[in-house]
Amino acid sequence: MTVIQASVDIKAPIDEVWAIVSDLDNEPKFWKGIKKIRNISKEGNLINREVIIAFRDQKCVEEITLYPKEKIQIVFTKGIIKGTKTINLNRKESITQLDAIWDIKLSGMMGMFTGMVKKHIKSGTEQALQSIKQEVER
Repeated sequence: MTVIQASVDIKAPIDEVWAIVSDLDNEPKFWKGIKKIRNISKEGNLINREVIIAFRDQKCVEEITLYPKEKIQIVFTKGIIKGTKTINLNRKESITQLDAIWDIKLSGMMGMFTGMVKKHIKSGTEQALQSIKQEVER
């Protein structure tokens, strides 16, 4: 498994940051690696969906659990990505720390490209967190 971590401090209350990151239908606006989303089901804080990712227009299936104002846990259940992506929110004095932690591997023959893809995911994650920060701090 490959672990990728990125973090950003946002000068805003946790409620404002949560409002942006928990709006999962808007993820492609911030996460450029997500091209398209199709929700399959939603029951309470559990969402199942298909996403088309930028890497070779591959389809992945995700199971997402929302823990309001705390974290979002995304489990990749089908597709070339296996593992998890977790978005954590932590209040620190007058800022909200937003962390993204990936613990993934590429399945099948794609596993040999994990190193190359890791760089793209790290870069895309850092860019997404900065975009979220800019949106919230406007």
